[in-house]
Amino acid sequence: MTPISGRPDVKPIYLLAALGVATVAAFILSLSMGPAGLGIEATGEARSLIFTEIRLPRAVLGALVGGALGLSGAALQGYLRNPLAEPSLVGVSGGAALGAVLAIHLGLSQAFALALPVGGLAGAAVAMLAVVALAGAHGGPVTLILAGLAVSSIAAALISLALNLSQNPFASVEMVFWMMGSLADRSLTQLWISAPLILIGAALLLTVARALDALTLGEDAARSLGVDLARTRLAVVAGTAFSVGAATAVTGIIGFVGLIVPHMLRPLAHHRPGLLLPASALGGATMLLLADVALRIVQPWVELRIGVLTALIGAPFFVWLVLRTRAELAP
Repeated sequence: MTPISGRPDVKPIYLLAALGVATVAAFILSLSMGPAGLGIEATGEARSLIFTEIRLPRAVLGALVGGALGLSGAALQGYLRNPLAEPSLVGVSGGAALGAVLAIHLGLSQAFALALPVGGLAGAAVAMLAVVALAGAHGGPVTLILAGLAVSSIAAALISLALNLSQNPFASVEMVFWMMGSLADRSLTQLWISAPLILIGAALLLTVARALDALTLGEDAARSLGVDLARTRLAVVAGTAFSVGAATAVTGIIGFVGLIVPHMLRPLAHHRPGLLLPASALGGATMLLLADVALRIVQPWVELRIGVLTALIGAPFFVWLVLRTRAELAP
């Protein structure tokens, strides 16, 4: 098939296969980074523990979290028909961050080892329920955006209040560093907590592929094709809440992945939202794994968090996107 632009189409199987190979390569590279190599062949107990307790959870979390962010970004952009949409737009990331910050502020993280991820999951659930309640049963994409912005604003205000009222400087530093996002020092327990919810959310988002393809023709045409718009919206919001909420609850806030990856892959998917969903999941996993590898390379000289690194990459991308859009709209 040849698109209108005249360029030869990239077959979906080739695109997904290439992205799958890139993800596997990035995953192996992530596992191999460090003084002990892969550590699989090591006989020492210390090397085995390094591999199974430190590197493996970090690499698997990187793939799952990156995939969740890329997939949810593509789903939101397809449903809202807004190329600037990303997971934080619906308030789930802010809710998860607020839950984790409250766990630190109230001292629960000191008394209970899993208080941070549990608090983050609770905050994401509350944020999702608040967004759905504010948007209403029959609210459209614009209403959903406004509801998400309202919840995000409230969460940001409460996070600032918690930081302002914190009398423990160590707790304040912990809150700030947690919000910067990190894959380091995450345990297998945290992986087991987040992985099932991320996979459930990803499964929900992948079910809306056909509906998103139909929505490119408009809401009326999608309805005539048998698409249930209310069910599609619920699947997108719930899928984003499960996947991004669970990811943020464990790693902190990692931004821009859900914005950059769908934009980079959309031309290769020829603007087909249904194909862009799995492509963005694989692309997001690859991007976050490679960003984490780059982080470990520069860490001997500069101490950076992965959320800071993705923001440093994403901000110039946002500027380029604005300049390109302005050029396209210019007479």
